[in-house]
Amino acid sequence: MTTDIELGVALNDAFLEASPRRRRDLLARMEDAGLDHLTVGDHISFHGGVGFDGFVAASTALATSDTLNVLMGVYLAGLRHPMATARQLATVGQIAPGRLTLGVGVAGEDRREVANMGVDPASRGRRMDETLEVLRRLATGETIDHEGEFFRLEGASILPAPQPRVPIVIGGGGEVAVRRTVEHGDGWLGMWCSARRYAATHRQIVDGFAAAGREGPTFAGLNIWVGLGADAAAARAALGERMSALYNLPPEKFQHISAAGTPDDVAAFVAPYVDGGARTITLIPVAGSTDAAIELSGQVRERLRALAAVR
Repeated sequence: MTTDIELGVALNDAFLEASPRRRRDLLARMEDAGLDHLTVGDHISFHGGVGFDGFVAASTALATSDTLNVLMGVYLAGLRHPMATARQLATVGQIAPGRLTLGVGVAGEDRREVANMGVDPASRGRRMDETLEVLRRLATGETIDHEGEFFRLEGASILPAPQPRVPIVIGGGGEVAVRRTVEHGDGWLGMWCSARRYAATHRQIVDGFAAAGREGPTFAGLNIWVGLGADAAAARAALGERMSALYNLPPEKFQHISAAGTPDDVAAFVAPYVDGGARTITLIPVAGSTDAAIELSGQVRERLRALAAVR
């Protein structure tokens, strides 16, 4: 376990629905708490219509803060045309060079969301692979031709190419995520997994990069829901209620892959993931208020770095 740990938070609606003045205040509080990044998600029409656009959210945060990085975790790139996504990456690269990391996912939790975008849910994995291939080629600034299962490009280019290139990291789990990361990604963004599973997947990816003759991975991330508060039972109950409302599943489904309690409790839960290779950690916090969530998340970061220093 090393001390090179970055820790940020996902504030979601609390950030997006705030007034401009309140957004500035929230990001300033994150900076004061020592947090490294804001993570934003992306959904087009999730479980009945909710969601927000990842690039709009990321651009808003990057334009509001001069220093905080933004992780998009994850963007449903397979539901968009890669030319449009490449243009968005190039534009953000001009606005805030070097401050965005793009995490991508295949959108499997709500099949209706996929189908309503004109994408066959059964093809979403293949479509994602082809999208990633095109995005990486377009990121070079070269003019490309491409003839694939889903996209046909002739003399396509996106200029200016982002400098530095926006890292692309792969969300998901299992063998497919390992393969996709090794073939197309700069690293892996894990979620919904135990610390043991995280460590095993991270090791597979490291070995896969070596076998492919690739340097890296340069990113090893973890998104994890946490309930923060002095009363662990109350924090767990609030966390379960929030997650159940969002994912339409009972709280027990999330108990073993989420943490609740004081910053010490949460840091102790997250520490085995760091031992397993996680370095860019996003807490999705549930607390008494957004301000409290930010402050307590900053304390989790301090505790994790203190634990790293003594191991």
